[in-house]
Amino acid sequence: MSDILQFSIPGKPEYVQMLRLAVGSAACKNGFDMEQTEDIKVAVEEACKLLTCHGREGFSEKYDLTVEFDGGRLQIIVSDLGSGHVPEKDGGHCQHCPQECDLAMFVMDSLMDEAELFNNESGSISIRMVKNR
Repeated sequence: MSDILQFSIPGKPEYVQMLRLAVGSAACKNGFDMEQTEDIKVAVEEACKLLTCHGREGFSEKYDLTVEFDGGRLQIIVSDLGSGHVPEKDGGHCQHCPQECDLAMFVMDSLMDEAELFNNESGSISIRMVKNR
């Protein structure tokens, strides 16, 4: 049986830090070692940063985050309830955003076992990440 945690926070930078720490604490409690926990915390922060970068000014209004622990597998889905489109890519760079978006995706890819950016059925943009123990 899996454990599921859900968070909904305002899209302000000061709350991203709180979210990062909460997910890190939960990962540690579920058997992830310190290095894996740090990777997870950084990936969550990068996901929140990336979601603010899709052609809009300022920060997201709200982030929803779901964390699912299932045995030795952690799945995190971070959703921005904002614009509802995946940035267009041209040669690896987002046409509407700074190159930092590509860097954030690279960081998530390197720290997590899986990382993908997608539109979900509700029209929001989400990032799904998986880390195995």
